[in-house]
Amino acid sequence: MAVAVTTKTAWKLQEIMAHSSNVSSVVLGKGSGRMLATGGDDCRVNIWSVSKPNCIMSLTGHTTPIESLQVNPNEKLIVAGSRSGSIRVWDLEAAKVLRTLPGHKANICSLHFHPFGSFVASGSLDTNIKLWDVRRKGCIFTFKGHTEAVRCLRFSPDGKWVASAADDHTVKLWDLTAGKLMFEFTGHTGPVNVVEFHPNEYLLASGSSDRTVRFWDLEKFQVVSCIEEEATPVRCVLFNPDGCCLYSGFQDSLRVYGWEPERCFDVVLVNWGKVADLSISNNQLIGVSFAQSTVSSFVVDLSRVPKSDSVPHGLIRDDQPLVPPTPTGSSLRRIYDRPSTSCSKPQSRVKHNSESERHSPSSEDDRDEKESKAEIQNQEDYKEIFQPKNAICRTPPRNEPFPAPPEDEPGAAKEAVKPSQAADVQTSLPKQELPDPVQRPAIASSTSLTRTEPSVIPAARNEPIGLKASDFLPAVKSQSQTELVDEEAMSQIRKGHETMCVVLTSRHKNLDAVRANSLDSAVAINDLSVVVDLLNIVNQKPSLWKLDLCTIVLPQIEKLLQSKYESYVQTGCTSLKLILQRFLPLITDMLTAPPSVGVDISREERLHKCKLCYKQLKNISNVVKNKSGLSGRHGSAFRELLLLMAVLD
Repeated sequence: MAVAVTTKTAWKLQEIMAHSSNVSSVVLGKGSGRMLATGGDDCRVNIWSVSKPNCIMSLTGHTTPIESLQVNPNEKLIVAGSRSGSIRVWDLEAAKVLRTLPGHKANICSLHFHPFGSFVASGSLDTNIKLWDVRRKGCIFTFKGHTEAVRCLRFSPDGKWVASAADDHTVKLWDLTAGKLMFEFTGHTGPVNVVEFHPNEYLLASGSSDRTVRFWDLEKFQVVSCIEEEATPVRCVLFNPDGCCLYSGFQDSLRVYGWEPERCFDVVLVNWGKVADLSISNNQLIGVSFAQSTVSSFVVDLSRVPKSDSVPHGLIRDDQPLVPPTPTGSSLRRIYDRPSTSCSKPQSRVKHNSESERHSPSSEDDRDEKESKAEIQNQEDYKEIFQPKNAICRTPPRNEPFPAPPEDEPGAAKEAVKPSQAADVQTSLPKQELPDPVQRPAIASSTSLTRTEPSVIPAARNEPIGLKASDFLPAVKSQSQTELVDEEAMSQIRKGHETMCVVLTSRHKNLDAVRANSLDSAVAINDLSVVVDLLNIVNQKPSLWKLDLCTIVLPQIEKLLQSKYESYVQTGCTSLKLILQRFLPLITDMLTAPPSVGVDISREERLHKCKLCYKQLKNISNVVKNKSGLSGRHGSAFRELLLLMAVLD
């Protein structure tokens, strides 16, 4: 019998030498997920078909490096903004420049096409946002309000609004019909890199360099939820087409988020570095990144990534109950009204604005357009992808997903974490055969399917940890004898009541001892349940964490991570994540800093504590590495911790 081949969840598709100089911008076509455009310091825009090695078309005309790119929804037009503030729009089917749009005074940082009108929005380092009519070759309106560079622009699905994200830490929502600011969303503490509208509901997501993702309600104009600090800045975000979850691209990882309540469903390790753009096609997520003159593309199989209808992954605290997410079909908010024809309201702005806002054609612009060229470098691919307008099909072939390569050998998987391990077990278990939640192990390795006894005691239980309900009831002598006499049952319960009182009294005594003394006494008691109780309190107030506290609890955290109780592992993961985020930079800086001149007792004490913490973290990193291949929420949590601890290697 043939052995089933396990394929990867995420893999590298290809790497191309995109330009003769450094690449400065890349974008994917959202219509097919197969079109790739790159801009470089060589002032060229190159068009590629994802997974094909040869450039299809090279667009010239800009005289300064390309800073921003965007492809329109039907992939017929592409717009490029340069460092000088110039914008050019090319018709890919006609293979020629369509418009040159001067007006900005500094770098073009962001561009976006209107979803169904002939309009382009541009954001610049000059802090202005301009709305352009591509057909009329003019600026319709200029929005002013940001105080720093505008990094991202997005039109709403109904085409009535545009959202902007900027380095001034704000997200602004503009009304295209009224030509004014609707609302300013504040809350980010760092530059906002990306913003994205929900495909159906009045919901907006924003990602920032402050390492948070925020969700905004566009009816009540307030924050819905906030995904707390991650390890690296948020580089790009993309909603699933049905709106069930949000994909967020980080350094070398993809995270899947829900927002009501906020939660991380999964973390997929993808070695894509600083990912620049995401697109979805055939239930596969395509991600592209660039470094120097090369561009790399990666694929994530979304059929093996948990979304809102699956058990959430990641760090979930015991004091936060699991609330089932809202079903995809029932929306809590208004739904966008998409007109069947092009939006005519923005066009009316041309009549209401002064002549100075509109840009009339000039001989200089005509000369610029004549100097712009589209060099078709691969005639065969060009004809296949950009056919004449009256053809039935003009988009790249997209009916077949990219084939997934086989998973690496098990031996290699122990040395390097593989992003697909968390999904391997889940896809092999039919949903209808899942056992009762109390009996099902919450953590399982990819080789433990044949085991019948759970290796971990789940946190969601119908009986207290350490106590068995069967101890309080008489054993059933026969299958037919299922009903108990009241007196007999009460006698058994009273007998077990004494055991319960002893356990609770002992635990209360331990907590009183800790309250009267210090955390050192909690460790001296050698009872992990006491340590868990205390850490659950400290985790709610990160300001309580000190370097002294780290040296005391890190050995206990190592024990918690190896515990058979799921709630202990959850608490250990949460505490370790807080320590890594708050103290790892300090520890590495202290260990790499040159020795001080003279005697500095406080510095020496701090250095000693840092060395002790570093040694303990190295020991814990081995535990995290061994458990990063587990499935379920803890596998995802351990992989996230492994990313945070990468600097220890």
